[in-house]
Amino acid sequence: MSKAIRYDKTGGPEVMKWVDVEVGEPGEGEVRLRQSACGLNYIDVYFRTGLYPQPLPAGLGMEAAGEVTAVGSGVSTLKVGDRVAYVGRPPGAYAQERVLRAEQLIKLPDAISDEAAASIMLQGLTAQYLLRRTYRVKAGDTILIQAAAGGVGLLVCQWAKALGATVIGTVGSDEKAAIAKAHGCDHPIVYTREDFTARVREITNGAGVPVVYDSIGKDTYTKSLDCLAPLGMFVSFGNASGPLPPIDSSEFAGRGSLFFTRPTLFSYIAKRADYEAMAAELFEVVASGKVKTSINQRYALKDVGQAHADLEGRKTTGSTVLLP
Repeated sequence: MSKAIRYDKTGGPEVMKWVDVEVGEPGEGEVRLRQSACGLNYIDVYFRTGLYPQPLPAGLGMEAAGEVTAVGSGVSTLKVGDRVAYVGRPPGAYAQERVLRAEQLIKLPDAISDEAAASIMLQGLTAQYLLRRTYRVKAGDTILIQAAAGGVGLLVCQWAKALGATVIGTVGSDEKAAIAKAHGCDHPIVYTREDFTARVREITNGAGVPVVYDSIGKDTYTKSLDCLAPLGMFVSFGNASGPLPPIDSSEFAGRGSLFFTRPTLFSYIAKRADYEAMAAELFEVVASGKVKTSINQRYALKDVGQAHADLEGRKTTGSTVLLP
């Protein structure tokens, strides 16, 4: 019998249980996967707490990597023994084994380890669409990334720096400022003691930035808008501090005809061709060394409750992997 994390009510980390599950054989168009590493992301907390509802009982986890152990009929793109990774719904990646549609899986190049893949499928592809599609960062841009020492933040800092941008990032402590700076953040701002809007204006000589990438939400919303140059773009891709207030369009008009977008990774990877192209670009920048994965925490999957507590307590930096 295989093991997985399940929960049958929403709440704190204690609602997650390490239970026996029946995996079964893959059907048409499916493969069975033995997972070697699973990713931890804040979206998992949103599901666990009920902010993002789903029918219960249910699994958690959006990304993992491992090896194909069985192939169903009609699958010609994968074979037993292939190393693969994925990101996608429904949640359930917190598991030792899983049956998935073959089209959800991306083959891993030799240069990308299973742990690295499990740590970047969601966060790395998020960084890819933020920097290359939502607002296409170019050399000479100055950008602001909130939570610069987090999983997405460290990837964005490195990738934006490789693209020739100047990176401003907010962090919660001097320790996190040092981590962000070591990963390409030119101007880390410790928001607990500095007014980040005033610092952004100072750094840009009053001009503001063309884009703010914000995963914090409620606590940083208004001040993020105040960092933008006219015609700038506010990119809300998470809400770790709580949902945004109701959107008032006059806020964007009065600050200089700003743009607002609330993207999700799953819209960007909905087409298989886009999913493959985005993953290929991500794997290339990681393999080249321009972007380094930062797996700063590892937990046994059965200890996922502690992992969630540390994530919510802002005790983690970079990426976290769960080992089945």
